[in-house]
Amino acid sequence: MSDSPLIHLGSLMRSSEDAHAEGELSHLNYEQGGQPLTLTFTEPAPYEVSVNALSGNEMYLQGSFEPTITMDCARCLREVEVPLELDLGTLLRYDPAAEAPYLEEAETGEEVLVFGDPTLDLSGYLAEMTLMSAPLSVVHDPECKGLCQVCGHDLNDGPCEHMAGVPVEEIDDDLGIPQSSGHAKQTPFAGLRDLQLPDE
Repeated sequence: MSDSPLIHLGSLMRSSEDAHAEGELSHLNYEQGGQPLTLTFTEPAPYEVSVNALSGNEMYLQGSFEPTITMDCARCLREVEVPLELDLGTLLRYDPAAEAPYLEEAETGEEVLVFGDPTLDLSGYLAEMTLMSAPLSVVHDPECKGLCQVCGHDLNDGPCEHMAGVPVEEIDDDLGIPQSSGHAKQTPFAGLRDLQLPDE
């Protein structure tokens, strides 16, 4: 298992031979906004990439990456393992002035990965592709009951005292929860019950 996804492009740049790299990653170290960050995977993430020469200083990278990331359930905050299958494909451009690899938009609107070191570290690229492909939210189970909004109890582990104080037959269809229950605090219109309006 390698620490960084490196692909050596020196031979390709000299003789136009294709370059290839593969391995497994436990994490990716990258920078965002000048801050060093680490993206950790729940199991070894296999990757495979190949690069072929185009014209001038341009090349094309293609391959696959299969990371499994951990996200919080949107309802109960339990950890959820999220496997991803990424198809990689991007233009590369060699620029000796580039101190570190970075993505820029070409005139065609396509993103180009610009690099200055023939030993190209794909950590930042793979991290960005992973984060862009991750879902906005996940649930650990379609039947997840979430958390009690009063005390934060995980309702998947059983009802809390607030739920026990709200018999199903007493729930008001219009206002949601009766005023006497602990869950009445959750109803945005509960405070309007006792509002005194001036007579016209």
